[in-house]
Amino acid sequence: MNESTTDFPPLSDRSGVTDAVRVQILAAEHWDLLATRSMTWNQIFSRASMFITMSSAVVVALALVAQATDFDARFRLFAVLLLPVLLVLGLATFIHLGDANRFDVGLVIDMSRLRRAYLEMSPELQPYFPPASHAGTAAGRRVLGQGYVSTLADVLGGTPSVIATINIVVVGVIAALIANALGASGSVSVLVAVIAAFAAAFGHGAFIFHRMAKGVTNMRRELGRRDPGAVLPGNQARGERAQQAGDDGDVEITK
Repeated sequence: MNESTTDFPPLSDRSGVTDAVRVQILAAEHWDLLATRSMTWNQIFSRASMFITMSSAVVVALALVAQATDFDARFRLFAVLLLPVLLVLGLATFIHLGDANRFDVGLVIDMSRLRRAYLEMSPELQPYFPPASHAGTAAGRRVLGQGYVSTLADVLGGTPSVIATINIVVVGVIAALIANALGASGSVSVLVAVIAAFAAAFGHGAFIFHRMAKGVTNMRRELGRRDPGAVLPGNQARGERAQQAGDDGDVEITK
């Protein structure tokens, strides 16, 4: 069954409910979204900090063992056993941070929709609101955050990319240790480490862009169901044409 939210009249057309009651309802929802977003960012920072702390502890442990064993076979065995644990934790952190970023994007869009409701009741306040009161405008797209932007700098500057860099280095070190344990020379071990690091970088990058594309598709579908006026990246040309026509980017979204 297909239900459309466009069947509901705008807030300004409803009778029997005062603007004060409407503002209270919208403000309660707005504060709930703000609290959820705050918890999301706290979780992002705590997970990233936990992984970096774990990475520092592993480096210190390896340095102490290396000093005690003089980099013999016992050190290689200890490193091969310890580094995969760090890698698993890093992969879990990388995936979790990406999911948290996408969730945060949804919260930003939901808050933008609430701002539109505020402006429906008091349009004269438009000059004092942030420009991102509509998720479909160009300004609205700029505040969506990492995970829904198309520039490489935005992707590389995100926290998941920092975690991915550490994971790539760990993969290279593990590959070099395994190659050395199997009797490979130093140059061959370095070559194996470089190849493994490039493979890990490709895997992390492919995963990021796959999840970005999937997230944009899901968000576009959800906004098309709840808010046909919104335009996400990928519909930018249509949004700009609609803005030039004077309708503030309110165009129909198609898959």
